[in-house]
Amino acid sequence: MPFLLRLLARFPLPLIHLLGALIGLLALLRGRHRRIMRENLRTAGLDRPGMVLAASIEFGKGVVELFPVWLRPYDQILRWVREVHGWEHVEAALARGKGVIVLGPHLGCLELAGLYIASRLPITALYSQPRQDWVHAMMQAGRNRGKAQMVEPSLKGVRALLTALRRNEAAWVLPDQTANRGDGQWMRLFGRWAYMPTLFYRLQSATSAAPLIFAGERLPFGRGYRLWIEPLPELPAEAGRAAEVVNGSIEAMIRRFPAQYLWSYRLYRFQADVPPPPGEASGVTS
Repeated sequence: MPFLLRLLARFPLPLIHLLGALIGLLALLRGRHRRIMRENLRTAGLDRPGMVLAASIEFGKGVVELFPVWLRPYDQILRWVREVHGWEHVEAALARGKGVIVLGPHLGCLELAGLYIASRLPITALYSQPRQDWVHAMMQAGRNRGKAQMVEPSLKGVRALLTALRRNEAAWVLPDQTANRGDGQWMRLFGRWAYMPTLFYRLQSATSAAPLIFAGERLPFGRGYRLWIEPLPELPAEAGRAAEVVNGSIEAMIRRFPAQYLWSYRLYRFQADVPPPPGEASGVTS
């Protein structure tokens, strides 16, 4: 398998994305994949005709592009970034003596967005170790390039994020994943309850770092990527209202190129060890 993935990494990006589109079409044969995507798109009010097909094709592209992004030479990967919109927000934060909290939702090519930041600014990010050792080694080599530092999701790792922000560097946070008990709270995304991480709010409260939303949009026909960077509005002091502002900004970014969001992710599931949100029945959803 590693040999085949290294061979894949040599392909031109248009061919990589064509193969990804085929994988996405095959994924539609799985009823569960279709059902989760359709339910999540309906929640967001985006279940228009053809959207499940488009989202599954982009899902496939995301799967196939992952290993070339890790394995290809760093300078070649950076040349895939054709446009950058909003880097001035990073420069403005640094000029004010602030670190930058990078909020990277599951939208477009996260890996490439992170590697681009690391080419210009030190960035620290938590990571979860894959089950396969060879994938772990490949991921570490692919992500720890430029000025990037990957740390384990532990108390020590959180301290590393705080240290980076206090040095006026960047810290990467995934805002739209299902949190473990004790690491999250119930928030609404697209109007529906999701148990989402509170790490961003703790980091921002402790450091007053500038929060910016990043996303790497895939351009059509494998032409490369467009990087988007948007600042958040000023956050209210009350936690619930702050979450509304943050998630509203994430929703706005997703609506720019909605097919590229990871709609197959089960963000809205209830967990057995987490009390349900207010007004909801207890239970675990698939």
